[in-house]
Amino acid sequence: MKTSGGSDAAKRRAGEHAADLVTDGDVVGLGTGSTAAHAIRALGRAVDAGLDVQGVATSYASRDLAREVGLPLVELGAVSRIDLAIDGADQVSDDLALIKGGGAAHAREKVVDAAAARFVVVADPSKETATLDRSVPVEVLPDARATVRRAVRDLDGEPTLRAAERKDGPVVTDNGNLVLDCDFGALPDPGSLATALATTPGVVAHGLFVDLADEVHVGHADGVRVRARD
Repeated sequence: MKTSGGSDAAKRRAGEHAADLVTDGDVVGLGTGSTAAHAIRALGRAVDAGLDVQGVATSYASRDLAREVGLPLVELGAVSRIDLAIDGADQVSDDLALIKGGGAAHAREKVVDAAAARFVVVADPSKETATLDRSVPVEVLPDARATVRRAVRDLDGEPTLRAAERKDGPVVTDNGNLVLDCDFGALPDPGSLATALATTPGVVAHGLFVDLADEVHVGHADGVRVRARD
């Protein structure tokens, strides 16, 4: 369930603006998605110009792109710190709560983004909203999908198994799990739902990122607007 909307120019401005925050010697979390890809490409150009950085990839896609542009990679377990994580979002609320997981990489994204000293979200204006209201991706163990479905319905959500776009069958994550896209309607209190989902047996990771983002860089036709957490 990849998200669409927003111009590529706006995404590029946001990604490149965040990439400019990276300094020599940094370890950088490399997010997944079309806007984060612009940041990775910008970092590749900076490395080619002499910047000394290492990237921690959040998915096969971000790893492949980093290798393509010559950005050195390191495994998450091999570093003692992540200075800055740059990642996209499917939706960003006024208080910087996020819904992520359109690319089914949110489990590793959450680990990397939460480990970073500074987590910067890159987005275009189509991702901004006053209150989160998109379906929440929930990665589940394959054998637990029936029990997680029942738990989601008990939370007044409607779960749908995510189907693959170019092959028969469901989407399988990089971790070998399945994804339920769970519609709860508007989420005035995403923190409570995040806790309920996180404590549901069989849930590997959910796409609610609450109190994690430090700032959001939103690309516009005339530049980039930065929103910081209070």
